[in-house]
Amino acid sequence: MTSLPYVVPFGAVIALLAVRPYLPLSPLAEQAVWILVMVAILALVARPVLDFRVRNWGGSLLVGVAVFAIWIGPDRILPGYHSYWLFSNSITGSVAGSLPESSRADAAVLTLRTLRAAIFVPIAEELFWRAWLMRWAISQDFTKIPLGAWSARAFWIVAVLFALEHGALWDVGLAAGILYNWWMVRTKSLGDVIVAHGVTNAVLSAYVIFANQWQYWP
Repeated sequence: MTSLPYVVPFGAVIALLAVRPYLPLSPLAEQAVWILVMVAILALVARPVLDFRVRNWGGSLLVGVAVFAIWIGPDRILPGYHSYWLFSNSITGSVAGSLPESSRADAAVLTLRTLRAAIFVPIAEELFWRAWLMRWAISQDFTKIPLGAWSARAFWIVAVLFALEHGALWDVGLAAGILYNWWMVRTKSLGDVIVAHGVTNAVLSAYVIFANQWQYWP
């Protein structure tokens, strides 16, 4: 088995983010295209390696909520925390939402954007970071390495790269990466980590919408 089923969905997420500024699409059309592309890729490319079996529902839900609390905690405790130069600079960028103000009351847009965050992003990211890279960093013949195999080197490589992926939110991204990595090592279950990540993003999406905190939707 090649790496493609694990890598292509994540590559598609990055590509969709990269081309977004150049596509003349309405916010609703953008969300619909995003979801349709991801459904096609998951069905046609990633399907052989998808495993949604969950071993520990309670623990996965708790990890997901814990990461949400960590994600918003610093800015709740210290307003403007992520505007500090360590987080907002020419390298990391800054924390800013991408959803136009005119779409922030559009139920269809909000529903599709939430589905994107809570379902498709967790699947794509967990396939890449913890089902593939965390094993590939141990051995390039990664299929011989079981999910959740412990390696300090692989653990910290994935945690740090996961942090860097989140730009100005790299600090909470690092904490999230550590918790998700730990949960993969503990459960050895792709399904459990997808659920944890999905819960984080679902609760965060609700927070974005109901607390008017649009900066958390990049």
